[in-house]
Amino acid sequence: MRPLGKNDETELIALCRAGHEMGFTGLYNKYAKTVYNSICRIISHTAEAEDILQESFYHAFSDIHRLQNAASFGAWVNRIALNRSITYLRKRKIRFYETGTFDVADEENYDEKEEALFDCKVADVRRAIEQLPSGYRTILSLYLFEDIPQEEIGKMLGISHTTVRSQYHRAKKKVIQVLKDKTLS
Repeated sequence: MRPLGKNDETELIALCRAGHEMGFTGLYNKYAKTVYNSICRIISHTAEAEDILQESFYHAFSDIHRLQNAASFGAWVNRIALNRSITYLRKRKIRFYETGTFDVADEENYDEKEEALFDCKVADVRRAIEQLPSGYRTILSLYLFEDIPQEEIGKMLGISHTTVRSQYHRAKKKVIQVLKDKTLS
């Protein structure tokens, strides 16, 4: 058998479907770090994040025969991991509540300086996000880092699109406040 190219997912998936360890190892090595980072943006506990990572790959490999497009394996295993992360949060009784009307700063109180503050200092932003309550952190992470549309986040979490939008903006405000407090101290 010829050596595989680093990006040859079609061959790796074919190897997995045939039960060859090289296929599983190749896909895991290629995607584990990215998937783990996605999990960590939602689950702040390392041990739980590692467990979810292993479970996600186990389920992906168990159902590899269902994968239609080999090029989408990374997105597929990442979605499995995100869904498992949300299930984990639900088991921990973290609830996502309907909050009623939409009342965020993107209307007449929009502050361009706050928006600029939100876009800078990656390490500080990451620490501020880690301080958010789990529900806010989950919505912010799914929207900003996983690029999942708010309507889809609502479906995933069992809440309305307006609640997702409202909680996203509230989370963003909290992050901005933490960043402001840091710059003032």
